[in-house]
Order: sequence, then structure tokens, then C-alpha cells
Amino acid sequence: MNNDPLGRGPLLPGSGVLAGAGAAILVALAVLAWVAGADALAWLQQSMVDGRPHRIDMAQAWHARAMVLAWAVMIPLGILAARFFKVMPRQAWPAALDNKCWWHAHLALQIGGVLATTGAVALVWQTSGSDTGLARVHRASAWATCALAALQVLGGMLRGSKGNPDEPGDHYDMTGRRVVFEAAHKLAGYLALAVAAVAIVTGLLYVNAPRWMPVLIGAWSLAWAGAFAWLQCRGWCIDTYQAIWGADPRHPGNRRPPIGPGIRQLRASGVRSSQVGTPPAA
Repeated sequence: MNNDPLGRGPLLPGSGVLAGAGAAILVALAVLAWVAGADALAWLQQSMVDGRPHRIDMAQAWHARAMVLAWAVMIPLGILAARFFKVMPRQAWPAALDNKCWWHAHLALQIGGVLATTGAVALVWQTSGSDTGLARVHRASAWATCALAALQVLGGMLRGSKGNPDEPGDHYDMTGRRVVFEAAHKLAGYLALAVAAVAIVTGLLYVNAPRWMPVLIGAWSLAWAGAFAWLQCRGWCIDTYQAIWGADPRHPGNRRPPIGPGIRQLRASGVRSSQVGTPPAA
């Protein structure tokens, strides 16, 4: 039985889903053992491409660690916090509004990711790059990621005022400035994550990293994608505006559709979604 006042499915998967995930992990381990042969540990320690040495200096190594920390761990977790936890599991919405836990988590993780990216760039700023095609793709995707991150910071600074029912503000009134910010911020955020994935993969290939690195990063990325899909399908993506001010139609932002796909907009009379894909009862 689902007791969530917003009609969301359970936060954690049930025993059946966990059993399926466990079976998938066992299959993946079996495939890895088959590919690696008798000594899986030795296979994981070998370089990704046979016949080419794994070469990386100390500055490049810390550059890679910082970029992976930022774009495979911190920023993806910040996205999950912002998309799915605007209304916390035990929050008595709509009696309790504007819970800022998601905002503090999102801000801390994204700022931490940007700082890690800045440090990573500083480490290789004066390093002469290779002219190989792989190195060029890595540099292009890495600089594109940095540019998108800088745009996110700038956009956040220019997002406008918040406002409230007693005081005009860009967010409360959903002015054109706020609409443009939300659309651009969401699009640029997911685009940066995709471009960063290209930079990470090409970086691993360029230095011919040990195989355990892409295996570990890939497993973590699949776990993140699984969590994203689970929370999305269970209805945890609530409109930011309604998380802050509720679903009363007198608020101007409730008289327009939410910005971005898959976002649930609740009705004042209940918790039915105005978006396709209302989660099933658990």
C-alpha cells in the first residue's frame, strides 16, 4: 500500500526488484569472468588496449581523478538531488513547503564539482597536448564541458529574484527571465553531463588506463542511471514551483506547464499529475 501524500511510489525498490538487480550483477560478473579468463584480477590490472603502454604523469593522474570525481560522482548526485528530492520522503507537503534540503545538496555538490574541475584544469594548463585524433576529441569535449559548467554558474547568478505571494519576484511570477533560465539551466546541465562522459572515456583511452577504471566508472554510472530511472518512474520528479509554493492555482506559476519533460505538476484538489506517466500505486 502506498501512503505517500503525493502519490509517489516507494523510494527504495522492493524485494523483487532487488532480486532482479542481484541477478543482473551476477550475470555481469559471469561475463567479466568469461572475458577475463582464469585470472580476472590480472586482467583488470592490464591496460585497456593491448600492445600500448599506460603512460601518465602525476599531474595528469590528479587531473583525471578530479575530473572523474566532479563529473562522474558529484555533479550527477547533485542532479539527482535537484530533480527528485524537492519534496523529501517524510515531508508533510503541502502543509510543509519549501524544504531546502535538496537546494543545499545540489548547490554544494555542483559548486564542489566546479571547483574540482577548476583544479583539474589548473593541473594540466601548461601541458603540451598530443596531436592524435583521440587527444583532440578529449580536449574538445573537456573544454566544452568546462564552458557549459561556466555557463551554469553564470546562469545561476543571473536567474533573478525569488519573490513570494506578497512580493513580486522572477521565480514566483515566472517571468520570461525565469522561464529562460530554467529551460537553459536544465538543458545545459544534462548536455554537460553527456559531453563530460565523452571526455572521461576518451581520457581513459588516451592514457590507456587499467581496465578496472572503466569497469568501476561504468558500474557506478549504470547504478546512477538505474536510480534516475527508478525515481522518475515512481513519480518523484515534482515541479520546483509547487514544491516551494504548493499547488494552489492562484499562484501564477501553477497556471502554466512545468519547464522540462517528465515533471509532475500536482493539482490543488489532489495528487494526480497533469503529466503523462503518473506513477502506479505501490
